[in-house]
Amino acid sequence: MTLKVTASIVHQVYQDPAGEFGLRFSPAALNSEAEVASLLDEMNQVYNAKPSKGYASFVSAEDPLYEGARAAGEEIPEPEFPKLLNQWLTEADDFVEFSQQVSRLLQQELSRYSFAESGFLLLADYQEGSDRFLLVSFLPVREGVMVQPDLSVHKSAQLDVTKVQLAARINLTEFQAKADDFYYVSFIKGKTGRKTAEFFLDFLGCAERVNSKNSTKQLVDTVQAFVKASDIPADGANDVRKSVFEYCGEQWQQGEQVRMDDLDQRLQDQGAPSLKEFNERKGTEIPESFPADRSSLRQLVKFQGQGGGLSMAFDQGMLGQRVSYDVDTDTITIKGTPPNLRDQLRRFYGMND
Repeated sequence: MTLKVTASIVHQVYQDPAGEFGLRFSPAALNSEAEVASLLDEMNQVYNAKPSKGYASFVSAEDPLYEGARAAGEEIPEPEFPKLLNQWLTEADDFVEFSQQVSRLLQQELSRYSFAESGFLLLADYQEGSDRFLLVSFLPVREGVMVQPDLSVHKSAQLDVTKVQLAARINLTEFQAKADDFYYVSFIKGKTGRKTAEFFLDFLGCAERVNSKNSTKQLVDTVQAFVKASDIPADGANDVRKSVFEYCGEQWQQGEQVRMDDLDQRLQDQGAPSLKEFNERKGTEIPESFPADRSSLRQLVKFQGQGGGLSMAFDQGMLGQRVSYDVDTDTITIKGTPPNLRDQLRRFYGMND
């Protein structure tokens, strides 16, 4: 989907020899040349493809999270980023001024957390579909080599978009509509440790509100119980699982939430009983809407596992067909091995002639 970029800007955050963080401001927003559009499109694709995301909303001094602290008489400060965001959205500040204030805030947080990273702060205000977003990301740099117009080569610092770990996307449409859910801020959880995610949430003045992995696992477990309890034939059960997998995958790709009402209607249109009614009878607490976790969804269509030197994965539809499992002896029998595995085995046994 093509992005309609309203404004974007890059500021540099560097570390001097003494270890202090400094700022180098861009005096104006980026223009709309092809290079900028390409950068933002790549950044958006990389962000969307990140499998591990958290979902959050801004906090305030009155937030239920701080109920205990308030009862103890502690003073709860109001986060700075939401104030800056509101000032910009109400046109009290222009985009460049807003971005510079955010950069100063990032500088303070970096110093407070004793981070040792330099990079570039990228902010982009853009439209995707019917929603308006603000992307806030801290991009690392890498040393590269560029060919100059005179064909000489020089080292240069390049934005390493594919390695981004500090990024968040605010759905401004939902935020300004005062949405009741808590999912209008998404952020990359990444693999660099909990402290990194906490640092970026503190910088944005956010708190994580929903665990997408747990909600998705609840849905997967409920669907598995649903097809068994509803006496759906094997082929029909596989169709139900596949339909749930495809719907959740589509929502994930589009950055949208899984909505139980929509999923239930989709299954009923395909002739299945009501998943929502089954869930209510079972008493499982699945949120009415939640962001899907991509890795957890695979359990709907695949069996997979590894350990003790063995790794195995196969489509659930193969169980009882090409794959059989004996519960008593804990034995799996496979009829018809994959061609590349069969070739390796035949060569191992000297049967490749």
